[in-house]
Amino acid sequence: MSHQLITDYRQLFIEDRPLVDLRAPAEFARGSFSQAVSLPLMSDEERAKVGTCYKHYGQQAAINLGHKLVSGQLKADRIAAWAEFARTHPKGALFCWRGGLRSQITQQWLADAGIDYPRIAGGYKALRRFLIDELERLIATTPLVLLAGRTGCGKTELLQRLPGTVDLEGLANHRGSSFGGQIQPQPTQIAFENALAELWIKQNRGEPEGIMLEDESGHIGSVMLPQSLREKMAAAPVVILETPFEQRVENIFNEYIVQRLADSVSHYAEQGFEQFSEYLRQSLYRIRRRLGMEGYQALAKLLEKAFIRHRQGDAQAHREWISKLLSDYYDPMYDYQLGKKARHCLFSGQASEVEAFWLRQHNE
Repeated sequence: MSHQLITDYRQLFIEDRPLVDLRAPAEFARGSFSQAVSLPLMSDEERAKVGTCYKHYGQQAAINLGHKLVSGQLKADRIAAWAEFARTHPKGALFCWRGGLRSQITQQWLADAGIDYPRIAGGYKALRRFLIDELERLIATTPLVLLAGRTGCGKTELLQRLPGTVDLEGLANHRGSSFGGQIQPQPTQIAFENALAELWIKQNRGEPEGIMLEDESGHIGSVMLPQSLREKMAAAPVVILETPFEQRVENIFNEYIVQRLADSVSHYAEQGFEQFSEYLRQSLYRIRRRLGMEGYQALAKLLEKAFIRHRQGDAQAHREWISKLLSDYYDPMYDYQLGKKARHCLFSGQASEVEAFWLRQHNE
């Protein structure tokens, strides 16, 4: 068999080819790629034993131990899992840390089972290096436009339906505010950076075109934007999305109350409402210093009243504290940030107007 070797990393990501990450689970957990699944050659414990053996007795002894640890039915089960993946994803590929022994061994075992499946030259390390370098190049060469607007104006929803955009909050799995945490955890910093580079590469298949991003601070929840991107965003022109206050309240109500409760019930079952309530309490508590004690206590009281009504089947009371949160906290903070620095505004309008403007710009 040919033992195929893939060296075109860009095409790999553009085509979104399915990948098998052969590294140990702990390595995968630190960060991998969006199209990769973890089907390790060795468990964390097995890898640790082989590593210790290598350190004390050398490579061949470590290889021999690896074959001993992954043998018999355990070996048959792992080959069966790889074979099933290969049959399901015939255009996929294998990779390990540096494209070395683990992927070579797996490729050979699959070949012995009658499956010729490619591996990636250089493995994870080479793919990661490519993404880091490519992201820096794209940040440097791609014109940026930031979508700005007050909290609740619907920036994320607009971005998701426009071409030539990158949804940073979606990649970070966080809405970028005290109330922005999701039930599922955020990606690791490495996984976020990889996903950002992958998406940007797909958006720039030809000559660099303008990319629209949501106006963000340097971090989104627990993940940080690359320094070069933060610097370029600081000087980028903005498009401002204007949304009536009542619609913003409605948007926040749907996000903080309707969707969050549905997600909580889906995830926590009978504990869903309690988990949902605690999430709102903790989110409000985190901004207590910025609200001031009097402002925080007033909002907390409205929140607890809304919970009582909500348990009785009426969620509408949440609109009162949401309105106060927007008018007393988020809007003054937005005005303050807007006044701190002069920024070139390309366009300002409601969602349909911004959409029409961007489509004109993007298609020119």
